[in-house]
Amino acid sequence: MPEFKPFDLLRMGLGDVPWSFLLEAVLRITIIYAILLISMRLMGKRMGSQLNRTEMTGLVSLAAAGGVPILAPDRGIVAPLVASVIIVLGQRLLARATFSSSKFEHIAQDDLSILVEDGCLQLDAMKECLLSQERVFAKLRGSKLDSLGQVKRLYMEANGSFTVIEQDEPQPGLTLAPDWDQDYIQQQQQRVPDMFACTCCGNLASSSHMPTTQCPRCNNTKWSPAVTKASSKQQTSQQVTPELAMVPD
Repeated sequence: MPEFKPFDLLRMGLGDVPWSFLLEAVLRITIIYAILLISMRLMGKRMGSQLNRTEMTGLVSLAAAGGVPILAPDRGIVAPLVASVIIVLGQRLLARATFSSSKFEHIAQDDLSILVEDGCLQLDAMKECLLSQERVFAKLRGSKLDSLGQVKRLYMEANGSFTVIEQDEPQPGLTLAPDWDQDYIQQQQQRVPDMFACTCCGNLASSSHMPTTQCPRCNNTKWSPAVTKASSKQQTSQQVTPELAMVPD
């Protein structure tokens, strides 16, 4: 075993291989890169977009199989080639199985979740998806929305992406602005008289004053004035409002 020399710059730079291994490393990298490129091409166009669980697993497996032989002189290239063939074949078989059976697709890739329905947060679905209210609100703000009343459905797809379906006519709802941004809430958003939204789930309630009772959907006791997105020609009294939970005065 060679004697260990601390702070040996040659060892720190090259390790325990000669300079000539750099030329071989170039050839190894080229071959492994070609294997990965061909493998991803054979696994389909989805590998160039947002990936689902099985596709992500295949991509990580390819990276793990090809990473070590690039820099390890004692490892051959045949092993990652065989691994790539197995991964590609497995991925294509999974793709065929999910296309043929919706039940298998649900098992392998999970199903979509409804996070917002008719202006109300679906707290059970959010808990299952490990999503906070602020994360959902940030996504909706990114879609240029400022009130839950504008949202008919918010889906979280099986691959983790979000799909927003807006209401045909914006309804009153809970503001999507952060609590600390009171300047925007007070000056830019139009409040709906005698209507309040639960700060936890967005459920609406009609009352002549700020409610103090529990929300019938989530038992939250905090409310905020409902807001709506209206054009300059619209008045709040002309808004079509959804069915409300009546709160006694």
